[in-house]
Amino acid sequence: MQALAIAAAGMTVAANRLNASAQRVASSDAHAETVEELKDVDYAKERVEQISAQYDFKANAKVIQTADQMTGALLNIKA
Repeated sequence: MQALAIAAAGMTVAANRLNASAQRVASSDAHAETVEELKDVDYAKERVEQISAQYDFKANAKVIQTADQMTGALLNIKA
């Protein structure tokens, strides 16, 4: 079913976005020696990116759940 493949790919993209944002935040924290160096990363923007990626992941998971329910319903139809 094509919906499953598309949703799975969407979940992978969302997970990658979340990971990339977390890496940027962790990397800036680890290498910053002064408060001024922490300003290189926009923490508000990164948090918005993380929340957005989380919602994207959940939405794609819901598509998979719905596609699974639809497939189950089709299989339960009696001829």
